[in-house]
Amino acid sequence: MLESQPPPLPRFPRDARIANVVSDRMRKIRSTDTKPEMRVRRLLHRMGFRFRLHRCDLPGKPDVVLPRYRLAILVHGCFWHQHPGCRHARLPRTRQNYWLPKLARTQERDLRNVVELNRLGWRTLTIWECSVDKLDKLEAILRRVTAAPQAASAEVI
Repeated sequence: MLESQPPPLPRFPRDARIANVVSDRMRKIRSTDTKPEMRVRRLLHRMGFRFRLHRCDLPGKPDVVLPRYRLAILVHGCFWHQHPGCRHARLPRTRQNYWLPKLARTQERDLRNVVELNRLGWRTLTIWECSVDKLDKLEAILRRVTAAPQAASAEVI
C-alpha cells in the first residue's frame, strides 16, 4: 500500500496577500492617543491649560475638552474625516463601494456631533491632522479661542 502525500498548501492569490497586508495596517490605526492628538495635548499642557480627555457624556466623545472654556477640541485625521482640499484626503482607488459610504457616514456623524455640542452650549474647535505641524499658528488660534469665551466654533485649516 502506497502512502499518500499530504496535499500541497494552498497558494494565496496576490490579491489575498495584499488584502492581508492592508488589513494588518488598518488594524494598527488607533482611535485615541494618535500622534496628532498627542501633539495638541502637549501644546495645551505647555500653554498651561488643564483638560479632560474623551468625555463619554458629550456627543462624539471629543478628543480634548476644556471645561472652563466650554470648548471641545476635535482632532481629525485628514483621510478618515475627509479634510476638504487636503492631499491626505484622497479616496482609495479600490473598493470604492465600501469606502465612499463609510467616509460619508463619518462626515455626517462629525456634523451631527458638532451641532449637538453647540446645542448643549459647547463650542467646538476642529484641528486637522495636517495643521498640527504648524504649532505657532495652532498656539495663536488656541489663545484666541480661549481669550474670547463667547466666540463661535472654529476650524483650523
